Amino acid sequence: MKKTFSSLLAVSLLSMGIVSVSSASSNLGSEILAPKDGWAAYGSGTTGGAAADASHVFTVTNKAELLKALGNKDNTSKIIYVKGTIDFNVDSNNTPVGPEFYADPAYDFNAYLEAYKPEVWGLDKEVSGPLEDARARSAQKQKQQIVVNIGSNTSIIGLGDDAKIIGGSFIMSGVENIIIRNIQFEAPVDFFPQWDPTDGEFGEWNSEYDNVTVTNNSHNVWIDHNKLSDGEHHDEDFGKIFGRMYQQHDGLLDVTNGADYVTISYNVLEDHDKTSLIGSSDSRKTDEGHLKVTIHHNYYKNVTQRLPRVRYGQVHVYNNYYEFNKDSDYKFDYALGVGVNSKIYAENNYFNFDYDVNPGEIIQDWKGTSIYESGSFVNGKSSANEIDLVEAFNQTHTVQLNENVGWEPSLFTRIDPTQAVPALVKAKAGTGKLK
Repeated sequence: MKKTFSSLLAVSLLSMGIVSVSSASSNLGSEILAPKDGWAAYGSGTTGGAAADASHVFTVTNKAELLKALGNKDNTSKIIYVKGTIDFNVDSNNTPVGPEFYADPAYDFNAYLEAYKPEVWGLDKEVSGPLEDARARSAQKQKQQIVVNIGSNTSIIGLGDDAKIIGGSFIMSGVENIIIRNIQFEAPVDFFPQWDPTDGEFGEWNSEYDNVTVTNNSHNVWIDHNKLSDGEHHDEDFGKIFGRMYQQHDGLLDVTNGADYVTISYNVLEDHDKTSLIGSSDSRKTDEGHLKVTIHHNYYKNVTQRLPRVRYGQVHVYNNYYEFNKDSDYKFDYALGVGVNSKIYAENNYFNFDYDVNPGEIIQDWKGTSIYESGSFVNGKSSANEIDLVEAFNQTHTVQLNENVGWEPSLFTRIDPTQAVPALVKAKAGTGKLK
């Protein structure tokens, strides 16, 4: 029934002049997700703004134009083409601004450090008081400027090979039917991270602003052929304060809080720490039965962790290429995070390290019990390099995982042989690859 309905929808849209992604088209805004291409094809599929009339097709070149085109989370079908670079840390004249623009008059960074340093404040309670309040007000002002809420029935498409969003936090909250394609995203920098002495044994700096977030029961979202990274602002550039990384980045591409039916395909995710979180917390049991996500043909390059980390969701992870270099600013920690009640189904993924690695560390357990995995290659191009990652994990850890995830994917177009994944993904993933 579902397959037939999706096929009929595609035929109907073709008759209206709305072209399927599998068809040749010079109008990328009219392209829709192909039938069966991951969880986002579920139900009526994902068409974004393909049904937009001429008055709701926009080309934007700066932040003000983009916000106007989005229409304050307007759910009218719309296609928005991004041309060139759009910086979100700008004033009303589109002039770039820094932390001083957002800082509350009572905020003094040096005074903040002096008041809350461990030898003065300790590590037993969260920070509070006038300086923390001033930091929070500063952060709120930045948030008002860089967080973008996207309405339903929207396609946001980069033109050419140089469309770029710098410092914007794109959020899909309580919406449906959205397509984002062919855009370079440079992750937002939190100018006012909070010091939390109670986070871990030694405290941590915590930041806000995921680069792209699908959350709060949003569904049918397709994120395709983009590049997401920390860009010019790497974590190590910020150094350490109180002996801990002064972290000014949060997630890169997260799916949380009951979101559903998401396909993440042919993207490059590069130079970032906390890359993709699916499921917001262990205690959010209402996420059970949601968080259905497909992740395929993505290029993960020099990223640290959460590739993805999953709670609750039925997540199909296949034909992704993972590449790690020993000299990168971002050191590999783990790839597949098995969280509470997670149900990852991983097939034919390729892991390439330019150094020796213990395959048992590619999976990490976060209070989960099950992950299905097959066809993974680690550092090689022949079947001799196929490794059972679950078995490798179980051989090196006290906690044991099983492969009884209780489901089997049916929404996929094809699964390529693992040997073909590196060349295929490097040739096709990222921006400027669409015709």
